[in-house]
Amino acid sequence: MAKTTTMRLVELMVLKQDIQNVLLYLGKEGDFQFQNEVRAESEPNEDRTLFEKLSHVRSFLGIADLEGYQSPLELPTQEDREVCQQLIARAEEIHEKELSLSDALKRVSEAATEAQSFANLKVSYSELEALSFLTMRIGKIAPSAYDSLVKAVGDRAVILKLGEDGSRIMAACSKNARFALDTELKAHHFVELAVPSDFKGIPDDMLASLTAQKEKAQKDFEEIQEERRNFALTHEQQFRKLLQAFSLMSQVHAVQDGLESTQFVYRLTGWIPAYTCRDLTKRIDSITEGRAAVRVYAPNEVAAVVSGQEKVPTKLKHGKIVSNFERMVFSYGSPLYGTIDPTPFVALFFTLLFGLMFGDAGQGFVFLLVGILMQKKLFKLDGWEKFGIVFMAIGLSSMIMGILTGEVFANAELLAPFSRWVTGFFGTPRDQILPMMPSGDSQSITRMFMFFGFAVGVGFIINTTGLVINIFNQFALKHYGKALFSKTGLTGACFFWYVVVFALRLAFFGHSPALYDWIIMGTLLLLTAFGEPLIRLVEGERPIFEDGLGTAIISAVVELIEIISSYLSNTVSFLRVGAFSLAHAVLGYIIETLCAMAPAWGALLISIVGNAIVVVLEGMVVSIQVIRLQYYEFFSKFFNETGREFKPFVFEYHSVA
Repeated sequence: MAKTTTMRLVELMVLKQDIQNVLLYLGKEGDFQFQNEVRAESEPNEDRTLFEKLSHVRSFLGIADLEGYQSPLELPTQEDREVCQQLIARAEEIHEKELSLSDALKRVSEAATEAQSFANLKVSYSELEALSFLTMRIGKIAPSAYDSLVKAVGDRAVILKLGEDGSRIMAACSKNARFALDTELKAHHFVELAVPSDFKGIPDDMLASLTAQKEKAQKDFEEIQEERRNFALTHEQQFRKLLQAFSLMSQVHAVQDGLESTQFVYRLTGWIPAYTCRDLTKRIDSITEGRAAVRVYAPNEVAAVVSGQEKVPTKLKHGKIVSNFERMVFSYGSPLYGTIDPTPFVALFFTLLFGLMFGDAGQGFVFLLVGILMQKKLFKLDGWEKFGIVFMAIGLSSMIMGILTGEVFANAELLAPFSRWVTGFFGTPRDQILPMMPSGDSQSITRMFMFFGFAVGVGFIINTTGLVINIFNQFALKHYGKALFSKTGLTGACFFWYVVVFALRLAFFGHSPALYDWIIMGTLLLLTAFGEPLIRLVEGERPIFEDGLGTAIISAVVELIEIISSYLSNTVSFLRVGAFSLAHAVLGYIIETLCAMAPAWGALLISIVGNAIVVVLEGMVVSIQVIRLQYYEFFSKFFNETGREFKPFVFEYHSVA
């Protein structure tokens, strides 16, 4: 069985003149995890400032942000810095000019609107103000508040719109009602305008002049916008290249500032996969032209690891298919370094269990198609694209189970000819190779219970795999006591296996319980129940009975109950596989029955909606159940202690705009 990747601790002594190129190489390769966490924030520097300015300029120019890095990954040169500063200066100049023209356009537009508002005022304002019985107010109000104001003042005042947009008004009332008018105006956020006493309105030539100024300002503004777009289009690739280079340099600075160093030398220590040691040594020697010192240590040569203060990071190495299931393992916990890698088993069991519970060739094809589109980057699902192969695997598994049960999009007739052809080779032809729905057939219930038994058998295999992995892991970690006497150790596993074999002999082979059966099961159960003191005995811990003999006996009784109940529940839990498979068949039968009762167009609609509900909702429920079985029935056997996930230093693009 494959174990976690063998790791080595590497110590690098690098001169100051080479450190940035070395960090660039380590970040590109993504196989170096610093032994101690490196401070992520860098001191202010020219490159960081240029990167921030580039990000803001990119946003202003409307250039699409980088989605990730593209080869080649290179640090900026002095020439790049000079070009960058020139582009930023030109872009900022355009930006400032655009802001200036935007403000000018706004001022001219407001002036033209103001003038148009008073174009129909042909009487001197002073003459109106001189009226002893009249109070007037001229100013601004939100157009949406006009109707509310008119309703509020009622017949106490007259409200007139000035201009076409309704944002300027003239309010007039008697002198006695002026206080009430002012109160309502204030409530409606009225802003009074200062009007000269001799103001009589706006001359036509002035209106024409303001309109011309507005049109010119609009034209100037559109021209600078066009200049900005042309500048962005011309220099887009150059901006993206510089963004990448200065983003890399910012991360290099951030790491460099957190490294242990003297005036001339930097010291880097970190974990790498053992298979990369030779290449790393050669590349570092090439990059530094022989000026770097490299030392490599095995984990048992690292004092912090030997003393238990530090855990060796765990890296899992898989092919393209199995690697897609790694996150299921790490979401539960990281395996300890040097133990068996459970990911291949997770990939197999997840795919198998999903297919058993969700058997439909058509619905499985939907999962397969979604997985292919996700893998080809043609379909995005909120970050789930990396699980494209998982969707493809469960889709194929579901299709295979669907062919056996004879279901295609909840239709049991389409595959009937194929099923009759296959089953004809083994006896009487049937419409389904593996019928799941109970029927009038005398063998129907028998087949259903046989499938439930098969599901329990799959559970036995999964439980056994977990137990074997734990026993191997405990021996590999030199925990011999736990490997022999724990509940998931050798004695516990042998008790579980013997009870299963004993039950099968009773059920199918006419075996009668014998004395030796009870002696074997009792001995194994007793050894496992007193596992804690036996583990202390084997591993040299004293005293053997840490809290006294009486406490040990009580603990053993409790442990005995726990062993029997846990193994029983772990086995019976897999009956849900058969239950969900039966439930899926029932849902398909309901959809098919409803389709048969409806007209053609109704049947099509029911089929589409019904299958969509099953794919989405039942697909989620089945996935949750499969994950639950993996976590509680499989992982719980050997995940007694979690390790430290390998998280290498690797460049990641983050915009600051």
